Amino acid sequence: MVNRELYPYEPDYAISPGVTLSEVLESLNMTQIELSKRTGKSQKTITQIIKGDAPITSATSIEFERATGVPAKFWNNLESNFREQIAYIDERKTLAKKVKWLNDLPIKNMIKAGWLKKIDDPVLQLKEVLNFYGITSPNQWMKIWQAPECAFRKSQVFKSNPIAVSAWLREGEIRSNQIDCNPYDKDKFKKTLSQLRNLTGKTPDAFESELKKLCAECGVALVFVKEIPEVRVNGVSRWIGKDKALIQLTIRYKTDDQLWFTFFHEASHILLHGKKMIFIDNNNNADDELEQEANLFCSNFLIPQNEYEIFSQNTSFSESSIKEFAKQVGIAPSIVLGRLQHDGKVEYNRFYDLKIKLQWAN
Repeated sequence: MVNRELYPYEPDYAISPGVTLSEVLESLNMTQIELSKRTGKSQKTITQIIKGDAPITSATSIEFERATGVPAKFWNNLESNFREQIAYIDERKTLAKKVKWLNDLPIKNMIKAGWLKKIDDPVLQLKEVLNFYGITSPNQWMKIWQAPECAFRKSQVFKSNPIAVSAWLREGEIRSNQIDCNPYDKDKFKKTLSQLRNLTGKTPDAFESELKKLCAECGVALVFVKEIPEVRVNGVSRWIGKDKALIQLTIRYKTDDQLWFTFFHEASHILLHGKKMIFIDNNNNADDELEQEANLFCSNFLIPQNEYEIFSQNTSFSESSIKEFAKQVGIAPSIVLGRLQHDGKVEYNRFYDLKIKLQWAN
């Protein structure tokens, strides 16, 4: 789970446990020399601990407990907090040299989308971004999101703005991690697609929860993530574990037929293709062999090819004929219309009322 809490304040100093040790000795009227004698530590070591130059080890904390009556756990916690704060201070110095990377990021759009919180301190804003991506520095972003093996880099959409696309993909990954899924079952998913096909005639408020539930039972996490500017994507399919697949969708074209085709297209990739690939659907990669295979599977699954061929031989179509054929094959009329429009048999400005318009909830 990504930590998205705001960092209200981060001190640039650390208080050594030696300061507290001095105060305890003063309250006990005990000198450093006497502490040295009681613990068997050299006076040099005690001085180094007081100055913060030497650590209070677990063994030393027990010796201090015996000599001062203050529990070892107290000294251990002081030491741990001190070393942790030192590490944060050192990290801040390192990150301060890399805040320019924020200029390359769509920070405002990510904040507006609710993926990040706005922080005035540039270093803390950079930390927020690193937490979002689950990485330790911009260098790791380069290794993960611009690695040659990332198949989605070949798509036109990724080349247009890789950071914006990576942010959208990462948000989907974060949300998918919050979905409990059964281990992926290919046979079950293939059978379940028939049930999901029956949902196409329902409105989004009626099908969304059922769609997600049935997918999760098959080992597929389904998430809807609104695209930010420069992310011209319909959907993506990928694997986020050996037994868990992810389908991530937008409603870019704002009609139900486009949404359903994209969903079943991405489901086709999950069923047919390897687990190491990431498939982004942006309508610009139709010449790709795997994309063609997914399109063919999806088209025939939604509307049986033999029945479609007979129906599409008509030279004219009416709203009633489209509805009747849709009822015959058990699919939403909008999907039949979308297929006819894609094949050039019906103009895109006709029968628009057959399509359900989609919009993001606030």
